[in-house]
Amino acid sequence: MAQIMRPARPRNGLLATDGKRHPLQDALLAVTAVLGLISLVTAGFPTLHMLTAWTGLIGVLTGGYGQFISETTRERFGLVLGLGAAAIGLYFGMAHGGFAGEFNGFVGG
Repeated sequence: MAQIMRPARPRNGLLATDGKRHPLQDALLAVTAVLGLISLVTAGFPTLHMLTAWTGLIGVLTGGYGQFISETTRERFGLVLGLGAAAIGLYFGMAHGGFAGEFNGFVGG
C-alpha cells in the first residue's frame, strides 16, 4: 500500500505536464502575459496609445515565438490568453494613434 501514497508523476512545475523543466517557455509565457495585461489595461486610455501599441506588438511577437517553441498544452493555453490580450491592446493602440506620438497637433502623424 505504500505505492498509493506516492504521486504518480514527479511534480516539476505547474506548466510542465511532461515531467520536464521548460524555463525558456515559462519565461516567454510570463512576459507575454504581463505585456498582454499591460496592453489590455492601457487600451482604455486613448492618451496612452503609444504604450498600448508597443506593449501589444511586443506581446504578440513574444507570444508567437512562445507558441512556436512550446511543448505542453498548458503552456500553449497561457500563451493564447496572453496573445489575445496583447492583440486586443495592439488593435486599440493603433486605433487611438499608433506607435508614434503627436506631430504638429495631429495624433499619429
